[in-house]
Amino acid sequence: MAENNVPYLTLSPDVEEAIRADRAAGRVSPYRTDDADVVRREDFAHDRATLTRPAFVRDTEKVLNLPAYNRYADKTQVFSFAENDEISRRGLHVQLVSRVARGIGSLLGLNCDLIEAIALGHDTGHTPFGHAGERFLSACYRARTGRTFNHNVHSVRVLDNLYRRNISLQTLDGVLCHNGEFAQQVLRLGETTTFEQLDNLVEACTADESTIKTLRPSTLEGCVVRVADMIAYIGKDRQDALAMGVIDSLSPFDSEAIGVTNAKIINNLTVDIVNNSYGKPEIAMSEEVFRDLKLAKRQNYEVIYLKEGMVDDAENLVEEMFEEMYARLLADLLEERRESPIFQHHVRRLAAASRSIVPGEYLAGEPNQIVVDYMASMTDSYFMAIYRHLFPTSRRKIQTRGYCADLI
Repeated sequence: MAENNVPYLTLSPDVEEAIRADRAAGRVSPYRTDDADVVRREDFAHDRATLTRPAFVRDTEKVLNLPAYNRYADKTQVFSFAENDEISRRGLHVQLVSRVARGIGSLLGLNCDLIEAIALGHDTGHTPFGHAGERFLSACYRARTGRTFNHNVHSVRVLDNLYRRNISLQTLDGVLCHNGEFAQQVLRLGETTTFEQLDNLVEACTADESTIKTLRPSTLEGCVVRVADMIAYIGKDRQDALAMGVIDSLSPFDSEAIGVTNAKIINNLTVDIVNNSYGKPEIAMSEEVFRDLKLAKRQNYEVIYLKEGMVDDAENLVEEMFEEMYARLLADLLEERRESPIFQHHVRRLAAASRSIVPGEYLAGEPNQIVVDYMASMTDSYFMAIYRHLFPTSRRKIQTRGYCADLI
């Protein structure tokens, strides 16, 4: 169906009236996560909520001040190796997720401070070169340990272990369970209420990749971020594909309910979710919109992601570079080559920024995990710089599409 034949959806009159009445009366959702329910590993006095710094606002501020957050700016969202300031990087993506999720959460009467913390922190464990880099790093890790790397699981490790900022259980649970690749019509709450349960889930996801498919956020705020992750990228990736010349129009995309443009997709999914979730202990979509969402995701893969290969024509080359770098860094670590960047950059800087990691204790851990920590932390450009440093005579070289590539 053509785009202009799909209307902008509006809230149902009953739902709109209920929202206005609840706001006027100061009522919030009975399923909202209250600030008083915050759970942290340590009961530090400086982490207790105040009027000026509420419980989950503290989590957002912790995330914003991590080196991992800074690195979002140079990590691929979809398109790699292109000098183009108009396409999304991961830093913009998490902000878009936060904006969409807070819009939905506000209408549903949920805790938007918790939503923002989850949204801004949810990709802190992501690799360079997007989901392609995630696959490559996981393959290196699995070949040597039998274990799996997943960016959502590693995001929890970044926030909870590597930097140890005493992030709340609710935020970490939302980060772990955010993986929006598994679309569901109805998201019902999980049952993670303790750090022991969270730790067991993290381990289960690493030991058995199939566990990822069973994850469910244990707060409605986490459920909202999970669905907002999809909403934020479907239309925006199409905008970026147009800017990159991967497609020349939106004509390859079909829709009967949500539309094909970014603005209409965000509006119509937001409205449908609120219409079907208001006052309920779940986040739901109508059958028609859910069917259209699955179509939109499938068409994005067929028209954009598979065609672009996530890292363009250099995918096989980048995969080889991941394996080569992983092997070299692991050898440097095992042979204690202190001049290696894994010591000079990763361990030294992590110990300085974490406030709690002691180099000797950290280095006594599993070597493959240390290599994974380092490589996952890299930005795209840093990965390429370190590769050139480690292998100065290598013929493997990635050609980027520069700002002037289209000029004669």
